Amino acid sequence: MEKRSRSFYVLTAFFALFILFLYGPTLTIGVLSFQGPQGGLTFPMNGVSLHWFRDLFEEQAVGDIWGAFRRSLALGLMVMVTTVVVSVMGGLAFRKRFAGSGALFYLIIASLVIPSILISLGVGLIFNQFGLRVHWATSGFGSQLTWTLPFGLLIMFAVFNRFDRSYEEAARDQGASAWQTIRFVVLPIIAPSLIGVALFGFTLSYDEFARTLLTSGSYNTLPLEIFGMTTNVTTPVIYALGTLTTLFSFLIIGAFIVTVWGLGKRRARLGSDAGKGL
Repeated sequence: MEKRSRSFYVLTAFFALFILFLYGPTLTIGVLSFQGPQGGLTFPMNGVSLHWFRDLFEEQAVGDIWGAFRRSLALGLMVMVTTVVVSVMGGLAFRKRFAGSGALFYLIIASLVIPSILISLGVGLIFNQFGLRVHWATSGFGSQLTWTLPFGLLIMFAVFNRFDRSYEEAARDQGASAWQTIRFVVLPIIAPSLIGVALFGFTLSYDEFARTLLTSGSYNTLPLEIFGMTTNVTTPVIYALGTLTTLFSFLIIGAFIVTVWGLGKRRARLGSDAGKGL
């Protein structure tokens, strides 16, 4: 019993250090973003204020922070929607074996192990070779899909491998068409997984740096803008930006979690009502 108790405390301490390692840098940036007007980029803090958050909303001498934020938000939404749609279609297609399905699966997953900077370079070169404009909404969009789609497809493959097809058979027995079965039976059942794929797609796009570096053209996304600021901004305003973007990420994650929780409650309520009806 004593050895087991000791192991428990050792493992608890290990995971506490691991959590500190994960979130320590973020917490440090968050604390330093509240420096006073005369504060610098390091400890010790010189006063406590919201000065740098106010400064962030004023016109900056360098960069285009809010323009970069709008571009990252728009690109994230584009990637999110495309990832969800293509992942569902791919998951449905792979439910039946077809010629070359194994090779196609490994080709899709292979993009995860190719260095991101090479993907960015390759997409940029292809656009240049065809005389197309390198732009965050076209080449940047395409390069980011090589990152988000494999994750989305892997999730949907796992979902459909566990999916009980008797629900679809029951719907067809009731006279539902193929589209009605997908719309009113399959999609509502896998809705929480779709929200997970959407969250993956948006957050991976919103934070992506390497695959956007050579494909964004003349306009930076937010990660590129923050990287540029590290070379010419010498005030805690960059920390304030980091704190706000982190809070925005947590807000997005929270919204998705609340949506999943709401879907679960709705499904439980519908099941309860159906049980009472019987």
